[in-house]
Parts: sequence; structure tokens; C-alpha cells
Amino acid sequence: MLSVIGTADVHLLQYRLSYMERLMSMVQHCSCGQGSSCPSRARQTEPQMDLIHSSGVLVIQHLQSNYKDYHDFLDFMSSVGDPRNIFSLYFPLWFQLSQIVGTKMIWVAVIGDWFNLIFKWILFGQRPYWWVHETLFYQNNSLPQLEQFHITCETGPGSPSGHAMGSSCVWYVMITSALNFTRRLCDSSTKGCQRFGLVWSFLWMAFWIIQISVGISRIFIATHFPHQVILGVLAGILVAEAFEHVPSIHTASLKVYLHTSLFLFSFAVSLYLLLKMIDIDLLWSIPKAKKWCANPDWIHLDTTPFAGLVRNLGALFGLGLAINSQMFIQSCKGKNGYKTRFKLMCVAASLTSLQLYDFIKIPTHTEILFYTLSFCKSAAVPLSVVALIPYCVHLLIGDKGRKLD
Repeated sequence: MLSVIGTADVHLLQYRLSYMERLMSMVQHCSCGQGSSCPSRARQTEPQMDLIHSSGVLVIQHLQSNYKDYHDFLDFMSSVGDPRNIFSLYFPLWFQLSQIVGTKMIWVAVIGDWFNLIFKWILFGQRPYWWVHETLFYQNNSLPQLEQFHITCETGPGSPSGHAMGSSCVWYVMITSALNFTRRLCDSSTKGCQRFGLVWSFLWMAFWIIQISVGISRIFIATHFPHQVILGVLAGILVAEAFEHVPSIHTASLKVYLHTSLFLFSFAVSLYLLLKMIDIDLLWSIPKAKKWCANPDWIHLDTTPFAGLVRNLGALFGLGLAINSQMFIQSCKGKNGYKTRFKLMCVAASLTSLQLYDFIKIPTHTEILFYTLSFCKSAAVPLSVVALIPYCVHLLIGDKGRKLD
């Protein structure tokens, strides 16, 4: 890392003089009233951020040059941090182990991703794979070459990293929940306390290894700068820790879920429309992604800001419907809900069913239709995991209690 920083200093000193000359030329050009694109170009070439971005580019080049053989591992770690895996993998596993943890996981993931969207709209963060082509920091004959991959071309703004934020907040919930469970060892003996200390050290070490690996993977594929990843990890931890002190989510009614979903959606849309009225386009990053992505097939509609919003709100609304349904009450709250066999069967059936969900392809030719179907598909995930599948398993086991009226 020191060698990378040293190299960065050399390059920054080399480019600073020519860069400042081009910046002053651009400012003079704007002051004369020439060109309508001056304000946006001036924002792009803000000296302090360009110095940070250029240092990040050097880190990306270092990773791509020296760790290319680890591409498969880094690609896997990027998928580990994918927010979509929260609903299709982590949530089905944890909800059957602990309904409290599973419920908290959905709330943390949804609220965390919503804050991530708002931060991205406010911070206007660049992404490396398009920034290197549009900045005035480099001379025309010295543009750095960044390799792109099939998961590079995210279409939303870059700061903070959604993968890093989603990964840190969800893994924080899992780690703290596991520690709360193992803390019971301290109640039995001193030896139990010693074991708890070992478990505590191991779990937090695993947490940071995972977060660092996810962060490096996002930097390696040139979709994030290092500072965006760090900001995402810290923001995710703050969101997760905040929900440690909100026990009311575990007893929330369907009305609370509905009102929360409507508030999150209304706030985001209102902010978008308000800024659009003053000529600030919050979808400015999509044209850049389409322009500079090396392969048009790597551009996906489900990476746009509104796609993530409707996906998360669908999951939250679906959880509210499921938890307050009679199917959930009779199956998970009944006698079978405490049986290990019941839990294992629910986990297996849930994971299998959600893998089949991936084969359902949503049409992308109409954005409104895509967003509507994305909402419905996301709502179907917690409905299946929490209510439908447990109730079917409940009937299969043959519980003697009352069946659904």
C-alpha cells in the first residue's frame, strides 16, 4: 500500500501543473459565458475530489495489475455483497433460525439501501470506469487504462458503495445476533466466558475480512473508488447499530409496514421531482454508464436507482403482509414453529423456491412495467419464505391444530 501511495504522489506532482492550467482555462471559458456545460464540467474537475479520484485510480490499476489471478475470488466476493442476495439467501436462512433476526435483517437492508440511494443523489459520486474518460485531470495522451468486467457497469452514482453498505449492515446484524446467542455461555461458567471471548474475536475478524474483501472486489472491477467503499462500510454499520435500539419493528402491524413503504417511496420521488424542477437530473449517471461501458450487454436496468428502490419497498411490504397473515400465525407461531424438522424443511424449501425465482425474467422494454413487476417479485419473496412455504410444510407435517379457514 505504501508503494501505491508513493507512486500516487509522483503522478499527482507530475499532473498538477498541467491540470491547473487546463482548469484555469476552463474557468475563464465559463466566465466569458461560453458553453452551457461549464457548471457541470466545473463540478467534475473540482481539484480536491480529482486528487482523491486520481489516487483511487492508481489503487485500481495496482489491483488489476497484480491481483488479476484472483479475479474469480473477487467476483465471488462482489456477489457476497450484492444487496439482492440479502433477500434470496441470508434472509431465508436466518428467519427460520430466528424470526427476530430475520425481521431485523429486512428492515436494516431496506432502510440502509434507501439511505444509500439518498446519499448517492446528494453526493453525485463518480465511478472510475467513466470518470477517467471525462475528467480534465489527465493529459489526453496519458489517460489511465482501467479494465472493465461484466459487473462493472453499475448505472447509479458511486458514493457510497451500495454493495459495501449492504454487506456491512447485514453482516453486522448476523454477527451481533450470533454473539447474543453465544453470550449465554458466560452464564454457566468461567470457561464459557473464555470461549465467548474466542468466539467474539473470531466472528469480528471474519466480519472485517468479509468487508475488506467485498470492498477490494468493488475497487478491483473499477466500479468504485476506495473512499466510496469505506464510506459505505461505515454507513452500513451505523444503520445496523441504530436498529439494535428499535425493538418496535418486531411487533409492527401491517399498517406500519404500509405507511413506512409509502413514506420511503414518497420522499424519494418528491426529492427527485423537486430537484428536477430546478434542472438537477438525478439520473445523470445513466447516460455516462451507457456511454463508457465497454460492453452494452453489461448495462442492466435493475442497477438503476429506482429499480433498487422498488425492489426494497416490495420486500418490506411483502414482509408486512406475511407476518400479519393467518398462514404465518398458524404455522410459525404454532407447535411446529419450534420443531427443528419444521425449520429445516422450511429453509430447504425456501432456498429451492427462491432459486427458481431467478429464472423469472422481467421484461425491460417498458420501465413502468419493469418497476411494477420488480415490486411484485420482491414482495413475493418474503411472502413465500414467511407465510406460504411454512404453511405448506405445516400441512405436510400434519399438525393436528386448526388449518387455515
